[in-house]
Amino acid sequence: MKILLTGATGYIGKRLLPIVVAQGHEVICCVRDKNRFYCPEEFRKNVSVIEVDFLKIETLTAIPTDIDAAYYLIHSMSGSDDNYDELERVSAENFVHRINQTIAKQVIYLSGIVNDKSLSKHLSSRKKVEDVLNNGTFAVTTLRAGIIVGSGSASFEIIRDLVNKLPIMITPKWLNTKCQPIAIPDVLAFLSESLLNPVTYGKSFDIGGPDILTYKEMLLGFAKAKNLKRWIFTVPVMTPKLSSYWLYFVTSTSYKLASALVSSMKVEVICRDNKINDLLGVKPMSYEQALSRALIKVDEDKVASSWKDSLVSGRFSSNISAFRKVPKKNCFIDRRKKPIENREFTIDRIWSIGGETGWYYGDWLWSLRGFIDQLFGGVGSRRGRTNKHEIHSGDALDFWRVLYANKEEGKLVLYAEMKLPGEAWLEFKIINNTLYQSATFRPNGIWGKLYWYAVWPFHGFIFQGMLDKLIK
Repeated sequence: MKILLTGATGYIGKRLLPIVVAQGHEVICCVRDKNRFYCPEEFRKNVSVIEVDFLKIETLTAIPTDIDAAYYLIHSMSGSDDNYDELERVSAENFVHRINQTIAKQVIYLSGIVNDKSLSKHLSSRKKVEDVLNNGTFAVTTLRAGIIVGSGSASFEIIRDLVNKLPIMITPKWLNTKCQPIAIPDVLAFLSESLLNPVTYGKSFDIGGPDILTYKEMLLGFAKAKNLKRWIFTVPVMTPKLSSYWLYFVTSTSYKLASALVSSMKVEVICRDNKINDLLGVKPMSYEQALSRALIKVDEDKVASSWKDSLVSGRFSSNISAFRKVPKKNCFIDRRKKPIENREFTIDRIWSIGGETGWYYGDWLWSLRGFIDQLFGGVGSRRGRTNKHEIHSGDALDFWRVLYANKEEGKLVLYAEMKLPGEAWLEFKIINNTLYQSATFRPNGIWGKLYWYAVWPFHGFIFQGMLDKLIK
């Protein structure tokens, strides 16, 4: 069967793709930028990629008409635009318009649990999208999930940051709100088992694990899993804005995502029933089991996807392709080169840069620059990296975004997502046993030029020190 997968570069989409391929299906992946899509070699004969922007209806003609089913995994949890709920509605309407022109029998939609009488803006938007999809000529299967627990999920990363960093927490009262977390493997099981399954056509299901917990209990459960002693005190005085700033400064989340999460965390997300468990033969794991599995994946450096790699975690509002060609005109450029002794060693060092590994020289200055960026509302260096030794185009890397990564070519290009009076690139490339390293800055007016001259004295030892460490 031919399956359309939207959100193929997202947290869920990346993990769902190999499962659907393993079922024997041909998968068409919808992406806004082909350069951000990475597909393992073993799946490529069964996967094709098309560029589609669901806010631009003219691009939807790229979707073939002979698809049998589609996954709708598009949403804006970040709330990156004030009118993101309207944008989600338009995306859904454009999607329905195009799928109505295909032979698709089913659309599977991953939504949020919307059983509470008072919904957040985010959850209300999810419900409105569901209503739009139900206007199509195809059967809709809606799976409503609450908190998703898995390595790389926003919820898991926030919980991990809070527990690891704060022995004592003074927290907002919404930490006493109840929810029903579900492990990411179980979400994927429900998504895959629902595919072209007539018993799910035209129905909506709540999906969740066996445990109903408060967010406070989830934090303490994580602490227990890590053998850490933590004390949590809830207070009624934290406003939504103050709560959002609390999450933003303590965890790796962006302020916009923190704000969306805070508004949603005041709403109980508990399943009405678990009838789908018997219907599809899925037995969801407990919260403790989900945590254990996620922690193992992190320890083994086998995180398949992370919310941090989505563009909403940074500054990008357009395709990365437009930034891949490093400019030279009207730019300040710091160029350095050095003969390499062992190409494989140098490649491994470059591909492991950032995150827990650090930048090999002057790490405290890199951390300071990230902290300053965070104070001004930027991404800072808290995102780290998803994997310790593997990076691909589109991945987040501290306060950089990977634009191009090719080991065979020996070339890595990064783009700065910090707040700057201009634009910055960092490039590594190996040519004829010589490593070329260049930092390029395109200033925006006089403030950009002043910024370059202010940081230029530090380049002499930071970039030279880093270059030396990449060689040996």
